[in-house]
Amino acid sequence: MATKAVWEYHGGSEQSALLVQFANGNIQSPESVKLNLYRNKNQKPPKTKEQKILAAESDRLGYVASNFGGDSSNSNSLCRYFVGVLNKESGKMEVYDAEYFKMQPILESNKKKDLLDEDPLENSSRTYREKVDALIEAFGTNKQKRALSSRRLNQVGSEILSQAMAKAAEEIIEYKGTKELVKEAIGSDEIESSLFLPPRDINADKPENVYKMDDLISPVEYASLEAPSEPFRNLTTESLQQMIDNKQHGLIVIQELQELTGKDCDHLARCLWYLDALIKLCNMKVVKRKELMVPGFPSTICGKFMKHFTVTTFKNGRVQNSVSGTMNSKIVAHVIALALHICDFEVDLTLLQRDMKLTENRILEIAKAMGLKITKRLMFSSNALGETHKMGVLTIPLTVYKPPAGIKKRKKM
Repeated sequence: MATKAVWEYHGGSEQSALLVQFANGNIQSPESVKLNLYRNKNQKPPKTKEQKILAAESDRLGYVASNFGGDSSNSNSLCRYFVGVLNKESGKMEVYDAEYFKMQPILESNKKKDLLDEDPLENSSRTYREKVDALIEAFGTNKQKRALSSRRLNQVGSEILSQAMAKAAEEIIEYKGTKELVKEAIGSDEIESSLFLPPRDINADKPENVYKMDDLISPVEYASLEAPSEPFRNLTTESLQQMIDNKQHGLIVIQELQELTGKDCDHLARCLWYLDALIKLCNMKVVKRKELMVPGFPSTICGKFMKHFTVTTFKNGRVQNSVSGTMNSKIVAHVIALALHICDFEVDLTLLQRDMKLTENRILEIAKAMGLKITKRLMFSSNALGETHKMGVLTIPLTVYKPPAGIKKRKKM
C-alpha cells in the first residue's frame, strides 16, 4: 500500500456521477433498486442547465427526483459535489463531478400532482397519447409545448360546445317534443309507425288491434313476467294495504289491483307489473343496469329497456344510459298504450300524469298524437270529492285533431 495519496481531477468527463439520497430513510438492499435517468436532449447544455429526471423503483415504493422545477433541491446551485475513486495500491484518487438528487417517495395521494411525481414511461394506466403529452411537458421544445397547449384548449372548447348543444337539444325535446309527436301523427293519415309512438294499425276494426299487445310486450317477454308478477297475482288484503302504505307502486297500478278480483288475474298481473316497471323507468334520469336488475327482474325486460328506452351519452369521462326528453315521450306513449289494454281502452290520464310527474299539457298532447278521444270525468275518492280527471278513450276510427297553430298538414303525393 502506498504511504501517500494524490488526486487527479477529471472534470472534463461528459457524464457526471450521481449522488442519490432517499428522503424517507436508507435503502437496506441497494442492489434491488432499479434506476432510470431521463435527459432532455432538445436542450443545449452550454446555454442552459440540462434537465434530468431520475426515477427509482424498489419492491415497496417508487421514487423520483429532478434537477429542475420547484421540487428540485437547492443544494446543486449552492454547492459542488465530487466523487473520488481511490486506488489503495498506487495511492492515486480520481475525482469526478457529481450531481445530487434527493429522491422523494411516490405516495398514492401525490400520483396525480404532475410528471415529477411519477415515472412517465412506467405508468401503464396512461394511454400512449397521455405519455407522449407528459414527455412533451417535461422535455419538449417551446414550439411543442405551445402546440400541446393549443390542442388541449381546443379539446376543452369542443367539450364545452358539445355540452351546450346537448343541453339545448334536451330543452327543445323537453318543451317541444310532444308537439312534434302531434305533427308527425297529423302529417299523414296513413302512418303506421313512428320513432316515438308504439306500432299501430289505423285500419284496425277493433280497439285492441290498434296497438297490439304483442307489439308492446313480446311473447318471450310476456313469458318472463310469470315469476315477478306473482305478488300481484296472489294479492291479499294485507299485502295490498302494505303496498299502499309503502307507496312503491303507481296510483293507476294500485287502482287496478284493487279491482283485480274476478278478472283474468294472471294476464292483468303480468301487464300491471310491466306497466309499473315502465312508470319507474320514466322517472329515472340515468339508468344503471345493476340498479335496474333488482332481484326477480327479468334480464329480457332489462335488455329491452336499455336498448329501446334509453340513449347512450358520454359524461364525466364515462359512458352512461340516460332517459332523454325524446325517450321520456316514447315511454309515456308505451305506458298509455299498455294502460288502454288494462283499463278496457279508457285510461285515466290524470293518474298517469301524476305517476310519471308530467304536466297535464304534455300527456294530453301525447294522447292526442296516439289518436285518443279526450273526455272529462268526475272522480270520487277518500282524498278528494268530486275531482275532475282527464280520460283518454280509444275509439274506432281514431280521433284526428286539427294541426296546432303554425303547423300545416302535408299534402299527400
